Order: sequence, then C-alpha cells, then structure tokens
Amino acid sequence: MLLEYDVAIIGGLGHIGLPLGILFANKKKNVLLVDSNLEHQEKVMSGEMPFLEYGAEDILKKALERNLISITSKAETIKSAKYIVICIGTPVDEYLNPKVNQFLDAISIYREYITEKQIVIIRSSVFPGISNQVNQLLGPGMNLSFCPERIVQGYAIKEISNLPQIVSGFSEKAINESAKLFEEIAKNIIYTTVTKAELAKLFSNTWRYVQFAATNQFYMISHDLGEDYSDIRNLMMENYPRMTGLPSAGFAAGPCLLKDTMQLANLSRNANFMAQAAMNINERMPEYIIDLIKREHNLSNVKVGILGMAFKANIDDTRDSLSFKLKKLLNFEGALVYCSDEFVQDPKFISKEELINICRIIVIGVPHDAYKKINFPNSVILFDIWSMDKK
Repeated sequence: MLLEYDVAIIGGLGHIGLPLGILFANKKKNVLLVDSNLEHQEKVMSGEMPFLEYGAEDILKKALERNLISITSKAETIKSAKYIVICIGTPVDEYLNPKVNQFLDAISIYREYITEKQIVIIRSSVFPGISNQVNQLLGPGMNLSFCPERIVQGYAIKEISNLPQIVSGFSEKAINESAKLFEEIAKNIIYTTVTKAELAKLFSNTWRYVQFAATNQFYMISHDLGEDYSDIRNLMMENYPRMTGLPSAGFAAGPCLLKDTMQLANLSRNANFMAQAAMNINERMPEYIIDLIKREHNLSNVKVGILGMAFKANIDDTRDSLSFKLKKLLNFEGALVYCSDEFVQDPKFISKEELINICRIIVIGVPHDAYKKINFPNSVILFDIWSMDKK
C-alpha cells in the first residue's frame, strides 16, 4: 500500500509539532499536521505562523507552495502516514501532579488507526514509565520510539537542526527508522534506552529550573543586605570558568520548566525536596519584587507599569508567565497597573512609550531586547531584576 504522507504529527500546530513538521517538509517530506485548533489551521494554511518562531515562516511558505504540508483535525487520516509523531501536551493538575490519563486518553483516540507497519514516535515530555504504558496501549507488534524534544521556544528551527537528537525505542525497527527520519533534519543522533531518554529530558529541564532558583535566592540574599547581585554575579564569573553556567536572576516561568520539575518530584513521591525548594524560590519572585518596592514606596493608587508580559524574552507566548502573577499581586496592593509587551498582542496593553510616560514605578517583567535601548526619565522608579543595563 502506497502511503500518502511521510509524516503525520499529532498536535502538529503547537510549539513542538509545527516547527518539526516545517523542517520535515523542508526536506521534501509530505507532512500531515493533525490538530483541532481552527484558528491555527487558518493561519498556517495562509502561510502565517500562529506564534513567533524565528526563521519558520519563510520555510512554511515554501513548503505550502510545494504542497508538502496538509492540515486536518480527523484522527483517521494518520493511517495514511509512515511515521506518526506524538506532540501532545503533558500538563500537570492543580496539585502539580502529571495528568497521565489525559495524555493516554488522547493517544487512545488514535489507537485504532495505527498499524504495525507504521513507526510511532513520542516527542512529548513524559516521566519514566509513560512511554511503556503507551507501548502497552498500542499492543504487541507495534513500533514505538521515544525521541524527546529539547528546544528553546522561539528558536526551534535552529536548535532541531543543530542539537543532537535522542533516539530510544521498544523495537529495533522503531529505533532504526526513527533515527533515519531525524537524520534528515539533525546533525547528530544519540542512541539510548527509553528510561534514560525520559530521565534525560526531565533532568535537563529540572536542572535549568534549579539553576534559576539558586541565582534567584542569591539575588534575594544580596538585596536583603543592600548589595547589587548583578555586580556580585559578575565577580563570581569573571575569568572563573566554573561559574559560567550561572544564569542571571529573573522570572523562571513558562509551560515546561516548572511542569517537568514537578513531574520529576511526582516520580519520587514528592520526596524530591530540591524540586520543591526550587519551586518555592522561583514562584516567590513576584512577591519579592513587591516587597522591594514596598520598602520605600506606597503602592496604593500609584501607577505601576510592567514591561514584558511574555514568559521569556523576545517571544510572544504568555503561558505561565510570572508577569501576570506580578500584575495580580500589584492589584491586591491597590496599585493601578499598566502592561506592555513588544511581541504579545493584547487590546488591554499599551505601548511602552505611553507606559513610561504615565507610570511612576516600572518593573521589567521580561528582558526583551527592545528595552535595552530605553533611556528611562529620572522621574521613573525602575525595578529591573534582570539587570539589563549591565548586560
């Protein structure tokens, strides 16, 4: 049977699936993006990226011109693809426990359309044992691999191409065929076992989250003693290679780092005290900024501006952004809060120029590059946790 598509990506219009699909299409693969997001479907088919991903839109337009990308919301269409790549989100619940059943239930929808002739690849971040549960769900004779994504959002096109791709699987065929597919778009393949691959992904994100917690704790200690942490950090790092991995202080936010750290904590039955401590520190940063402000200023009826509402610099994604937590806490203090962002479109936001003009106190929520060029008037009281003026 001649298959219509080389690759079908479930969750193909999201931040993980879409850049991957675009890169496969760029290598002349016929790609099917399976996703129910109608707004994203319309944008992508018109050649527009539904979110900011540097370098992606030109590749998307060329792929559409060559008729290499198709979009559907119908589950049964995956039976016409050689490879099925799963890019379904793996959220945590209100108690920060992984929603395992939600992930497995989503895959169950597609189960009846998968055959032993196809290669199924889990790209989603899952904690150890979930890939095996998916393998059992698919049944004997199937070919399942786990090849975790490890991109930085906004830079997926570059990173998928340049970073090593981890390949693991439950059959020799699944491993070999998955490696063959990723060799089309990546420079290097690393082979390992499924459990090691699952742990490598969670350890990587947890390590980053813990690093942010360490530097944020240092920031709080320094400022409690009346010292500038940025100066101290520069002292620590100058001509001292062992400190080169220390990030600057700031909001550690977004849909991945905390979520994967909590997945790891759940795996250890919440005995992962390092993960819990990291969450307490990082999630406290908005409160700490308000504490700093209140040491010298009354917030009641004061106009306070937040520059940057995305969860990280130079992207347009606000998921789990701590700038919104900061906004809510400022409102509780009676402040009149105004927000601005260079990339996020929101009718409630105002321009940075207007915000600077009307706000007495301004907090840098996210260090977008555009903010480095601002000469704030002397009348503005600026709180810049990121120390942008020293980068």
